[in-house]
Amino acid sequence: MFEATRADEIRRLQERISGMQRTRLADRTLPTSAALAGVLPGGALAAGGSYVVDGSTALALELLREPSRAGAWCAIVGVPDLGVEAAAAAGIELDRLVLVPHPGDQWFAVVSALVDVVGVVLVQPPARARIGEAAAGRLAARLRQREGVLVATRAWPHAQARLAVTESDWAGIGAGFGHLAARQVTVASSSPAWQGRTRSRRLWLPDATGAVSPVVARTGEGSGERAAEGLRALG
Repeated sequence: MFEATRADEIRRLQERISGMQRTRLADRTLPTSAALAGVLPGGALAAGGSYVVDGSTALALELLREPSRAGAWCAIVGVPDLGVEAAAAAGIELDRLVLVPHPGDQWFAVVSALVDVVGVVLVQPPARARIGEAAAGRLAARLRQREGVLVATRAWPHAQARLAVTESDWAGIGAGFGHLAARQVTVASSSPAWQGRTRSRRLWLPDATGAVSPVVARTGEGSGERAAEGLRALG
């Protein structure tokens, strides 16, 4: 009787510790761009999470900016057109940046290795790449263990959120003259946590100073509905 009671107490203690560990991990976040907080589940990048950004390298880099500024190492894999100048302009700290522009067929192995040593990995999988559930699951376990974040520019299994630019308008051009000075975009986001609903936000990406910042909404603009429709149209 005594042994059974003790065994029950140990089991309850194990369950309590396990629950506390899960809660602590779920509550841990990385520094996150204030401009994007409104389109991310929980308002921040979750430690151990993965995210998809469709069709916008600038938007993907914005997810890296705040972790980089806070001291995290970042890596960019498989984006050959992205150089150090663009990374610096996006606010990424170059002394804590790893660039692997041409990983070839070993891109997944490269990403897996980097997850062990850097805080945030941005990867552009090859166009015909198929990420299997088993491989993605193993990588997700390593992300949780290291409390890192993965940002993919193409589909990724079980991503916490999928962000896309659904509208884009440049400013700065006058009547046939001038320079492109800033761009307004609508960023739309979907997440399994939102049960089929979408969220959207109008941003300067970038504004006239080169920063990413919210656009003050105008009454009757209707961009939220158009953004949601655009995100659904992306499939």
